[in-house]
Amino acid sequence: MPTTPAFQMIETNDIRLRVVVQGKGPLCVLVHGWPESWYSWRHQIQPLCDAGFRVAIPDVRGYGGSDKPEPIEAYDMVSLNADVVGLITALGEESAILIGHDWGAPIVWTTAVRHPERVRAVVGMSVPHLGRGQRPTIDVLRHIHKDRFFYQIYFQEPGVAERELDADPAVSLRKVYFSASGDRPSGHGGLSGSKDPGANLLDGLIDPDPLPAWLTAEDVAYYAGEFARSGFRGGLNRYRNQERDHAMMPELSERKIEQPALFIAGTRDPVLSFVPGMRLSDAMDPWYTDLRGKVLIEGAGHWIQQERPAEVNAALLPFLRAL
Repeated sequence: MPTTPAFQMIETNDIRLRVVVQGKGPLCVLVHGWPESWYSWRHQIQPLCDAGFRVAIPDVRGYGGSDKPEPIEAYDMVSLNADVVGLITALGEESAILIGHDWGAPIVWTTAVRHPERVRAVVGMSVPHLGRGQRPTIDVLRHIHKDRFFYQIYFQEPGVAERELDADPAVSLRKVYFSASGDRPSGHGGLSGSKDPGANLLDGLIDPDPLPAWLTAEDVAYYAGEFARSGFRGGLNRYRNQERDHAMMPELSERKIEQPALFIAGTRDPVLSFVPGMRLSDAMDPWYTDLRGKVLIEGAGHWIQQERPAEVNAALLPFLRAL
């Protein structure tokens, strides 16, 4: 594991976030997804600082050393947008470049739409921005996966996934990480697939031995320690706000992302095939006015900035320098 950087506790939007702040120059805020932490960006910190940027990497609310509000509705997208904007303010800046992965991608995309004056440019990894559908995304997923297990549907009942995942964080994380990675065997259903709708999340998932080259035992131990301390509830609550998000953000039906934007994903990322018969990255273009690139890394899976850090950094740094 690389040397753990110094953390700052920063107040924003009536909560405190634990944030890695490093470097000098234009501010880049990096936002992680589920089930992750600031640590998911460990391979980007030094390259960004060396390129002349200041990085701020929070544990998203509910994770790691950040505050973990109890109510489910404390994790709606409006609140998470406000956390990011407040963090920019707390660091003394008017605007920042936002970079997000997994749930962090919708967080930064929607912050760019809803607070355009605070966002200089935006990069999303794994999850493209597709505006606001006629129905909440979770309703669409229930329709698509009605006869099969799907992890986001499984997460909706409070307490169910928590009990399973909290029982042994190291095992849970190894299985989840491997199942969505580019290293999973062809035909492996991952977090969705053909298993019975009444199955548990970890049923049938591979516990890799040996670990894939991009994920060391030390990496797993760090993540597991964070989730042993925080539990999985905060991160899972993000999935339980999709109806609320849909109702609270009608502006996403019309507004486009107008800032310079970049999308990065792996060709084996299961997120891109959520909708059968369509690759989601093919549907994103109408929602951007200055999309400067879509980088699809061959053979990479969901955890793109960890699986292929050199290739991600090689795509990210020229985009940032061109700003």
